Amino acid sequence: MSTVEHTSEAAAPDEQRRIALATTGALAGVGLVALACPFVASMAPSARARAEGGPIDLDISTLAEGEQRTVAWRGRPTWFMRRSEEMVRALERPNADLADPLSLRSQQPRSCMNATRSVRPDIFVATGVCTHLGCIPILRLDDAQLNAELNAPGGFRCPCHGSRFDLAGRVVKNVPAPLNLEIPEYAFASASIVHVG
Repeated sequence: MSTVEHTSEAAAPDEQRRIALATTGALAGVGLVALACPFVASMAPSARARAEGGPIDLDISTLAEGEQRTVAWRGRPTWFMRRSEEMVRALERPNADLADPLSLRSQQPRSCMNATRSVRPDIFVATGVCTHLGCIPILRLDDAQLNAELNAPGGFRCPCHGSRFDLAGRVVKNVPAPLNLEIPEYAFASASIVHVG
């Protein structure tokens, strides 16, 4: 009889040891998960990084003819402009004063490789950064010299070094800017929503 009592008494500490080890293991697992969560979360991009690099949508339904709106995208100004029929006609005419009128050396989506450098002739979307030193050109619809040079009702003039661009972002010959303005990837999500990126 004493043998049976001794065996059951010996089994009790083993059972307690297994329970203690299992509990310790479970607590260690929970602790590892608790430590790993902030580490894994820190590897995800911040909300600001997602906003600066992710796609954007812009409602252009209230954009008037000749009006330009600027939105920051990927840390750079992105222009949205509604062009009039007169502006579109001027862009479609050949202009010997343009350095790259067919945009063969410029960056734009295949859908924008046309005279207006746009998906729709009336809407111009471009990265508003001069290809010379990164200044921001200014829309000028009332600049008589620019209008005469471009034979069009307006264009863009860089205030820093004098580069000039037509209303399709094509650079004029003999100015510091070497290339046409960049056109980002974009599409129309609807008749009034432009999706960039």
